[in-house]
Amino acid sequence: MKTKISYILISIVCMLMLNMPKGIAVTVTLTVDEYTDRPAALNNAANNLAIILTEINRAQQAKSILTTKHLPMDEFSLKSLLRLWAVTPFYCDDEEVVDRCWVFKDGTMMVSHIPLIITPENENFGVGAYQEAVVEFDPKGNITDFRLALDAHTAESMERCGSVVEKEKQMIIMQYIERFRTAYNQRDSNYIEKIFSDDALIITGKVVITRTHSDLGKMRQKVEYTKQTKEQYIRNLKKAFKRNKWIDVKFSEIGEYGESGGCAGITRSTIDPTKYGVRLRQEWNSSNYSDKGYLFLLWEFPEDGKDPIIHVRTWQPEWVGGTLQQPDDNISTLGAFDL
Repeated sequence: MKTKISYILISIVCMLMLNMPKGIAVTVTLTVDEYTDRPAALNNAANNLAIILTEINRAQQAKSILTTKHLPMDEFSLKSLLRLWAVTPFYCDDEEVVDRCWVFKDGTMMVSHIPLIITPENENFGVGAYQEAVVEFDPKGNITDFRLALDAHTAESMERCGSVVEKEKQMIIMQYIERFRTAYNQRDSNYIEKIFSDDALIITGKVVITRTHSDLGKMRQKVEYTKQTKEQYIRNLKKAFKRNKWIDVKFSEIGEYGESGGCAGITRSTIDPTKYGVRLRQEWNSSNYSDKGYLFLLWEFPEDGKDPIIHVRTWQPEWVGGTLQQPDDNISTLGAFDL
């Protein structure tokens, strides 16, 4: 009976898609590597994703809210989608999406290159900007997460430069980095507060202008670093979220403009194998502030399966006095901190 009902629902969805204006309906095909067994729920995952993308396109064209009552998503993924939609609407520009699906040991699945066009209303930021989404599924093909993806340069860099970390662990680390970045774009201070350890060390650098005693009081720029507790950082972050109508945080690999072959760099501690360091280039844009710099995160992935947490977050500016800076190893490597 369940199989018959599923076929009826799929048929109804297909009929609705055929009657929709061109550019709204989206079909999805998911593939796996030739050495990966094809999951029985892969078609169900593809159909569910097609329903989501089609509804996104309908709502974007109609400039209306998303109709979520029958969307095949769990509570977590639905909240994530709605938070993104509330900050900046988007749509899928491809009528036919074909993407590779990663299949994990526990039967869960993930796709990471769903094409989106960001279209915030009444703002100049990112109009028509290309972005990719990551979607996760449970073993039955139901959607369990919907978030923005790391850019292609970063993903490739993390794979290339993170060879000391097994493939599946790389993917898991990338998932949490994507969620971390998406939380800033969503202005979700609750998630950010949750993912930091209570004793987290947070170091931020800013460029300050000083006057020298010599050279007739000539002005010069230097970096001034500040340590914050988790409580201080979250309090300041909430203020920043309130000041800005929108926030767009992007991560890319280390290197000049993120394109010169540098490494994002995943490193694993030789002292405590549950801890990993990730070094990235961060670009922060918002309605009243922007900056570019180097971000370092020290993550712990507990062996008991509990959610990972961040113990250290450091940031330093990329440019000082018109000069391109390199990441400071004293605050952006695993070896810089007592593990």
